[in-house]
Amino acid sequence: MPVPDFLIDGSDSYPMTVILAHGAGAAMDTPFMNAFAQGLAKSGLRVVRFEFPFMADRRDTGIRKPPNRMPILLETWGSVIEAFQDCPLIIGGKSMGGRVASMIAADIGNKSSPVMGLVCLGYPFHPAGKPEKLRLDHFETLQMPSLILQGTRDALGSRDDVAGYDLPDCARVHWLEDGDHSFKPRKKSGRTEQQNWDEAIQVLAKFAGEIS
Repeated sequence: MPVPDFLIDGSDSYPMTVILAHGAGAAMDTPFMNAFAQGLAKSGLRVVRFEFPFMADRRDTGIRKPPNRMPILLETWGSVIEAFQDCPLIIGGKSMGGRVASMIAADIGNKSSPVMGLVCLGYPFHPAGKPEKLRLDHFETLQMPSLILQGTRDALGSRDDVAGYDLPDCARVHWLEDGDHSFKPRKKSGRTEQQNWDEAIQVLAKFAGEIS
C-alpha cells in the first residue's frame, strides 16, 4: 500500500512527533485538526497528519463513502508509523482515528517500537445512542502511556458513561468542561470552543513532555 500524503507542522528537529489521524466524517484539515496541529507545533512538537484511503478518495472525487474496513485502516496506520519510525512517536487522532491508533498501541505491548504514547481526541467509547456497544476490549492489553481528551457531554462517551468503565492504569482521561465530541461547549456554559481546544492542546503538550 502506498504511503499517504502528509500534512506536517513543526520542525523535523523537534524531539517528538505526534501523528494524528482524522475521524470518520471529516478530513485531516478541518478547523479542529488544524488547531491541534498548529497549537502543538507552537509547543515544540512536530505534528504529522494523513488521510485514510476512503477520505483521500472523497477529496479526489467529491463522493462520500463510508470508512474503509478495519484491516485497511490498521494497514494505513502501520504504513505511516513505518514512514516516521526514525523518531519517538505519539500516535492518535480524532474519534475513529484515535480508536484505530489505540488498537495499534494495544497490540504493541512490550515489543520494540518507536511509539511511546497514545492520545485520543474524543474517544468513541460507543456509538451514539448505543451505550451497550462498548469499544473497549483491546484496552485490556494496553500498556503504554495513554491520554484521552474527552468532552464531559460527549454523546460517544460522557463523563457519566466513562465513570463506569474499567480503564487500564496507563490510560488517563482529561475532561473538557461541557464539551461535545469535538469539545464544543454550549453557550450557557460560559466557555468557548477555543478555550477547550487550547486546554486540550496544553494538556497534550505536557503529556508529550512527560514521556519524552
